[in-house]
Amino acid sequence: MYKEAEEMPAGEARSTVTLLSDSLGAIIDGIRIRKGMPASDIEFIHAMLLKHRVVFFRNQHGLSDATQLGFASQFGQMVGHPTVGNSDSQILELHSHQGGRANSWHTDVTFEQAPPKLSVLRAVTLPEVGGDTVWANTVAAYQHLPIELQLLADRLWAVHGNDFDYAASRVELLHDDTARKYRRQYAAQVIKHEHPVVRVHPETGERSLLLGHYAQRFVGFNTHDSDRLYEVFQAHVTRLENTIRWRWAPGDVAMWDNRSTQHYAINDYGDRMRVMRRATVVGEVPVSVHGQRSRAHSA
Repeated sequence: MYKEAEEMPAGEARSTVTLLSDSLGAIIDGIRIRKGMPASDIEFIHAMLLKHRVVFFRNQHGLSDATQLGFASQFGQMVGHPTVGNSDSQILELHSHQGGRANSWHTDVTFEQAPPKLSVLRAVTLPEVGGDTVWANTVAAYQHLPIELQLLADRLWAVHGNDFDYAASRVELLHDDTARKYRRQYAAQVIKHEHPVVRVHPETGERSLLLGHYAQRFVGFNTHDSDRLYEVFQAHVTRLENTIRWRWAPGDVAMWDNRSTQHYAINDYGDRMRVMRRATVVGEVPVSVHGQRSRAHSA
């Protein structure tokens, strides 16, 4: 890992940023997540997030839901999950014994018109082995496409939905009673929107591939052709050089830009317990390279 010292604004203490790869991922040391953090800390973290797409904080022991929410809320308006969890809570618990195993590549909640901007995830209970999370850089995926595939992707739109009928080929569905109950709750209200396959990042102007397991088919294409096209583009997202894998430890907190990444929580820990808690910030409606905004899908 490569370490570089980043100067904090206004004479604040220096923080060390350890790069995990050239593509994405960095560990930020020297900042403690807490209430009433200085604006300079928040600005610094935001800049590192835009630059590295996913950042990690170690040894953040004893964080409460309130502290996690207070931290995340300094980056935008908080939002709960639209279909699962406690509707009165802006913290989503991902509990391995209650159906919360997202073992597939996805960008969070892309079935909504405005998918989240970013999420903050903290480890609560970790299995003795396994349970890593992998992130992928969807900007690099687009940049590495051959020009003809870029031009094709620029024109494509995809239907994203929270029902898994078609996406089952992309998701390793668990079949125990708890998992089935969780899926029924997840899709009790079916939500579908159409997004451009290539979105323009609202802050950096970068182009990225907006896909993941909620993408069910491409507009104007049948299921068979959609599946083949999806495989072509998604394979570029998940190329190993576009990814980093994080091995969780107690006290870890991860924060990622949902507009330029996908992620995958690896289901390799059997019946052991894994509990994570996530706070999510409201995002913007995606905009295509031609300036068109995402829209509701009418069947």
